[in-house]
Amino acid sequence: MPAVSRWIDPDALMRVKSLELRARMVMEGFWKGLHKSPLHGFSVEFSEYRPYVKGDDPRFLDWKVMARSDRAFIKKFEDETNLRAHLVLDRSRSMTYGSGTFTKADYSATLAATMAHFLAGQGDAVGLTTFDEKMDRHIPARNRPGQVRRIMLQLEHSSSGSGTDLGAAMKGIHELVRKRCMIFLFSDLLAPVEELEKQIGYLSAAGHDLVIFQFLDHREIHFDFEKATHFRDTETGKDLYVDPVNARKSYLEKFEAHQEAIRTMCARHRANYRLVSTSEPLDRVMFDFVQDRQQGR
Repeated sequence: MPAVSRWIDPDALMRVKSLELRARMVMEGFWKGLHKSPLHGFSVEFSEYRPYVKGDDPRFLDWKVMARSDRAFIKKFEDETNLRAHLVLDRSRSMTYGSGTFTKADYSATLAATMAHFLAGQGDAVGLTTFDEKMDRHIPARNRPGQVRRIMLQLEHSSSGSGTDLGAAMKGIHELVRKRCMIFLFSDLLAPVEELEKQIGYLSAAGHDLVIFQFLDHREIHFDFEKATHFRDTETGKDLYVDPVNARKSYLEKFEAHQEAIRTMCARHRANYRLVSTSEPLDRVMFDFVQDRQQGR
């Protein structure tokens, strides 16, 4: 009998219509992964908890967290936790591509919703900005009742935009988000890197902690099409007739050059970068991210 994966299959997850329910399912899978892992708790930067050490007052143990993770955590006082996080989501038309039953937009919105739940659940302030060729919607980072619900409602809106202007979007974030915070960018990054790097540099210099998730369909990564067909640029509407057998080598060379530019940009500005294929289980993406942050810090 084949082994059963402990992670949630993305195709099964995306068949759930409710974004709120999908986010909760991912969180449940993440908690199970944490329970079975050798991790000794959350990365402190994300939570209002810290691991219990001998001598701590047991009155401040969080029994709910202990029940879910099988580890002891002390609830930190309000003046010990001051994380502010801002989610920046690409809603351009290129994000509507998907070779399977769901799109990059569906996948990225689900991860953003999960991250909002995770951060708010730890008592952190969280906000949201969506963009396409311009800034679209903006919710300032807050830690108050109803904040996650407001974010969910915005994430459920479909984009009416077309092109992508990553540079303009990050410039807008630089102007709107004045207090130092953790900024999450969710995008396929299918745009010129030069202007984006300029704005990423400004944000890094301002002291923001940058986290960049790049979402791509597996066919965008491997270009494993077999038959010659018409391809349509989702942002310009231009049609191209392509024989993938002849075009694959050139495509992969240009794709790798673009990816190397992204990796170099992120390393230069100390941004935490992760390329995510939409075939990856979202709860594992969450788990790996928290694990990487903990080990990196």
